Amino acid sequence: MYPTGALIVNLRPNTFLPSRRLTLCIKPLRDSSGANIYLEKTGELKLLVRDGDRGLGQVRCFDFDQGGLFVEATPQQDISRRTTGFQYELTSRRVGSDLHALSAPCRPCSDAEVLLAVCTSDFVVRGSIQDVTHELEQQESAIHLHVSRLYRQKSRVFQPAPEGSGWRGRITTLLECGVRPGHGEFLFTGHMHFGEARLGCAPRFKDFQRMYRDAEETGLNPCEMGAE
Repeated sequence: MYPTGALIVNLRPNTFLPSRRLTLCIKPLRDSSGANIYLEKTGELKLLVRDGDRGLGQVRCFDFDQGGLFVEATPQQDISRRTTGFQYELTSRRVGSDLHALSAPCRPCSDAEVLLAVCTSDFVVRGSIQDVTHELEQQESAIHLHVSRLYRQKSRVFQPAPEGSGWRGRITTLLECGVRPGHGEFLFTGHMHFGEARLGCAPRFKDFQRMYRDAEETGLNPCEMGAE
């Protein structure tokens, strides 16, 4: 018989920087089964992953100070082997960066969030949406982009387009955000999670230009970049 109890998993960084917010993200393995995973703090539990969820493989992120992980085996009627597994990332972000992605991932970013995302994101590109495909099992949408200008990328998410003009690549977001193909150019920002590019802020490019000019005139730009 396999254990029927629970484990508390506490993850700790090697170093701590008070100026940065620590974020913990977990991604259950697609064949994970046999346990519920909770966020635990001072005895209170918040369900993150239910055993048998359709959304296995979906990334869940939360602030490090919200608690640790509580992994509880679920009752089974047989002795067949079930294995619970997940990947995790413990990352540091500057205070205020990527906050919208944790609290309300489908909410449009404020001007301040967009400008900060431009400075702190793993990728920043200008481009258009060519297609959107939905992955119901992971409860995610894959956004296929044609990129006209590449400002920054830490991984080779965007590759030169075969036709020789610009770049192509894909980024992912939650299915519930309802992303659809549309006309016009956007500024796409985001971070790498578990080897995938995850969408952060994505204003229309003309709106970003307005935000950037307004911040430049008032001296409130957190960093400089070409807004043309």
